[in-house]
Amino acid sequence: MAEKKSKGQKLADDLLSKPQSLGEKDPKFLEEASKFCEGYKKFLACKTEREAVAYAIPILKKHKYTEYVHGKKYKAGDKFYLNNRDKDLIMCTMGKKPVSEGIRVSVAHLDSPRLDFKPHPLFEDGEMVYFKTHYYGGIKKYQWTTVPMSIRGVVMLKDGTKVTINVGEDESDPSFIITDLLVHLARDQMQKTASKVVEGEQLNLLIGSWPFDDEKVSQRCKLAIMQILNEKYGFTEDDLESAELCAVPAFKARDLGFDRSLVAGYGQDDSSCAYAEFMAELDTKDPEYTTVTIFADKEETGSDGPTGMASYFFRDFIEDLAQDAGCEVRHVMRRSICLSADVGAGYDPAWPEVFERNNCAFMNHGPILSKYDGAGGKYSTNDASAEMVNYIQRIFREAGVSWQMGELGKIDVGGGGTIASYISLNNIDTIDIGVPVLSMHAPVEVVAKADEYMLYKAIHAVYNSALPKEI
Repeated sequence: MAEKKSKGQKLADDLLSKPQSLGEKDPKFLEEASKFCEGYKKFLACKTEREAVAYAIPILKKHKYTEYVHGKKYKAGDKFYLNNRDKDLIMCTMGKKPVSEGIRVSVAHLDSPRLDFKPHPLFEDGEMVYFKTHYYGGIKKYQWTTVPMSIRGVVMLKDGTKVTINVGEDESDPSFIITDLLVHLARDQMQKTASKVVEGEQLNLLIGSWPFDDEKVSQRCKLAIMQILNEKYGFTEDDLESAELCAVPAFKARDLGFDRSLVAGYGQDDSSCAYAEFMAELDTKDPEYTTVTIFADKEETGSDGPTGMASYFFRDFIEDLAQDAGCEVRHVMRRSICLSADVGAGYDPAWPEVFERNNCAFMNHGPILSKYDGAGGKYSTNDASAEMVNYIQRIFREAGVSWQMGELGKIDVGGGGTIASYISLNNIDTIDIGVPVLSMHAPVEVVAKADEYMLYKAIHAVYNSALPKEI
């Protein structure tokens, strides 16, 4: 016979929060999440924004999406997409309500920290050949040495032909690496601060060492490598000036842990959110409000350029939708909501000193709703209103979605921003949501399968809710 609860216990049940992991709420949830994450692990093979867009478009076409045509009259349930320079993708499902009553937006970014190649990357030194890189995004440079790397991107030939390169990932491919100083000679190096242990100009990718068979030429090893590249891809060293090439960890996404509850892989910031919103978009068939799902670029370097969310490509698209519907874009924006789908920091017991336990996020507790981000005194942040937070939470409660409120870490330890600041400039109520991550921005990051699956459910719930937004 169950023991009768005391008055205080009953009151605590009614008044106090009781955080629970998804495993405590439903021990079988991992099985369902694991099935969902098989597709997610395949998506993680897309390690650049170009690859993710190229991966998504055939799937969209299979699900009856067509290319957006300005001026065409779309009806409820119609699905279409817009490709921006092969680096951004906007995907839509038309709702039953007119766009003048607002839209439901989710945006995640496809770019991740990596090592971009310099315009003149190829050089020989000590009879070894390297590509010189310029790191992209915020990284701990020392983490990127001695990690097997693959080379991805495009090279434009002199005649305008685009050559796609993806080498270093398959077992039959060669591997590439950035060397580190042997510990036997590292006495001085070990005295340096972490930011100086490896300098940016030392992140040179080793790509070969065997000389060309002709003693009459100089830089014989470099020439031998260039001959291989020319024979395989058709470009010369001059063509590298306009190339977009990068080095990324050659690590396939894998289950982590004996219980296989986690995923280890490169680029989960922010591919975890991109995949969740992508699947939510595909699975939305007949929404009340038009859904707009965005794959964005350049978040890791400030969202600038024509493919970053600071550009006008998003607003221009919504303005086209508004014109097609015979209304003003500013009225659409005012009535809309946006989920800025980006990851947050998961509590790591190895580094408890940087987290504030009452307001940090835990693995397997569901996606993080972040009212604000930024740094210090909330600088460079979108601070979601009480009404917006409550609106999203009401949708989640109605749909049975679990979530946790959280912030990045202790106030004066560091900080970071997301796309939310750029979306909210359009007068759209915006809130951050994303999965907690361990080892964020490292060559291999860690995400919980249950959190990833629940993020999908959260975005799907917002897309398919008929709850009106109070203006």
